[in-house]
Amino acid sequence: MLITHRDDGGLHARPMAIADVAEDCTLWFVTGKSGGVAAEVAGDHAAHVVCQKDHSAYLSIAGTAALAQDRARVDELWREPFRVWFPGGKDDPNLVLISFRPERAEYWDNTGFNKIAYLWEAARAYVTGDTPAVKEGEQHGEVRLA
Repeated sequence: MLITHRDDGGLHARPMAIADVAEDCTLWFVTGKSGGVAAEVAGDHAAHVVCQKDHSAYLSIAGTAALAQDRARVDELWREPFRVWFPGGKDDPNLVLISFRPERAEYWDNTGFNKIAYLWEAARAYVTGDTPAVKEGEQHGEVRLA
């Protein structure tokens, strides 16, 4: 999910495919110039990306987004399924890129042993009336990227 700010100050979340993750961790998205997301990014660069894998791994990334008119980058990122949204192909005049530069991220990982540990803690908490004891850094953590 890419989350941007509307003109009225509210948040707007929408599912968007990540077209690429660059070596410097910049995320790239393909969108239309005439769409709401382009206007929202142009009006306020603060943005957020949220990813989920099944019911066990979550990633929340805060950063800044910007519109990019980089034709060479469009050539690199272009995939034929994008033609559904951009009938003119990679030269479609409505096509624009969004670059998202992460600044900080949080993750929650309940895969592998973490999942077993969490299920144990959840069961214990349910039986005792407590809450699960989740140790910071094992299942959840925060990373500064900028």
